[in-house]
Amino acid sequence: MVVFFDPGQMTARLDLEAPERAADGQGGAVVNWQVAASLWARIEPVSFLVTEEAAAERGTITHRIWIRFREDVAAGQRLRKGARTFAVKLVRDPDETRRYLVCQCEEEAR
Repeated sequence: MVVFFDPGQMTARLDLEAPERAADGQGGAVVNWQVAASLWARIEPVSFLVTEEAAAERGTITHRIWIRFREDVAAGQRLRKGARTFAVKLVRDPDETRRYLVCQCEEEAR
């Protein structure tokens, strides 16, 4: 089944960022984020979850982010819109036509 999606709804300009790890000299690594591409997207908020960590509340917002199909998008990357970052958890082609990708993402509330 082909999914109908209006590409005119892609009004958010996002940067796709990939992690680049550098040795920290103590056996670990420091993660730096490098911009891999800039793209247009549609951001759909899905849910909000409040949890408690160390006697403080923490909120996590999940989003469904639609972008044009790309081969180089994978879980573990992130999307950025200004100061907001969206961790990519899952990437799927909704109708397997290689037109669009839907990224299931999490945004940490600050």
